[in-house]
Formats: sequence, structure tokens, C-alpha cells
Amino acid sequence: MQNGLLHLHNFMRWVVLAFALITIFRSLSGMNGGKTFTAGNKKAALFLMISADVQLLLGLALYFMNGWFAKLTSGSMDMSDKYQRFWTIEHMLGMLVAIVLIHIGYSASKKNVDDRTKFKKLFWFTTIALVIILVTIPWPFREVVGRPMFPGMK
Repeated sequence: MQNGLLHLHNFMRWVVLAFALITIFRSLSGMNGGKTFTAGNKKAALFLMISADVQLLLGLALYFMNGWFAKLTSGSMDMSDKYQRFWTIEHMLGMLVAIVLIHIGYSASKKNVDDRTKFKKLFWFTTIALVIILVTIPWPFREVVGRPMFPGMK
């Protein structure tokens, strides 16, 4: 089961990244084009938020199943171990901050403000969240913590 969750979590990264790029593109074109904020713009941000929340739930399940939380709270955590530090603190904290920013961006799109402000807030919060996500993903080129690009690849 744990291996299946890990593969699903790995696959869902691409869904989150795709919705983030769609949201950024739509908000940037709306911001620069002087367009009205439509239900489609709001739905793109909503799908990003939902996919990020699903990704969070999968990640939390893996976090507890792999024993990272127990290692963090037991005091046996070695901060000089890059592998342990990445999985117990850096990955989790970075992704939590990114998801909070995604939620703030989506909530800004629901406010009763002018469309340009909605596009602008959605663009910036999503862009910052995307940068944080890209930095904290265990890409294959990362020395100690690298994971395959797609589930099941070596």
C-alpha cells in the first residue's frame, strides 16, 4: 500500500504543476489583457487548490507511514544528515507553505474587488507557491534525495 501511495504522490506532482501553470498563465493573460475574471479563471485556481490538497493528504499519509514524524518528535533527528533533514523538515515545510499560498491566492479570487486585483493576487501567490514547490520536489538530479520523474521509473 505504501508503495502505491508513493507512486500516486509522485504522479500527482504533475497534476499540481500542470494546474499551477494553467492558473499562472490565465491570471497573467487576464492581468495584462485587461480581461474580466470569469468562472473559468476561478475554476483553474480551484482545481489547483483541490489537487494540492489531495497531494497534501497523500504526503501526510506517507510522512506518518515512513516514520518521519516519529523521528522528528523523538529527538533522534540528525540535522547533519541531508536525507533525514530533507524528508522530515524541508520537503514538508516547503510544501505546506506552498499550499497555504495556493489557498490565499484562491481566496483572493473570491473577494469582491476589481478583476485586475484578482488576477494580480492569484498570479503572484501561485507563482511564489510554484517556485517553492519546484525547489522542494525531490527531482532525480538532487544528489541525496532524488526520486524518479515518473512513478515506477528507476
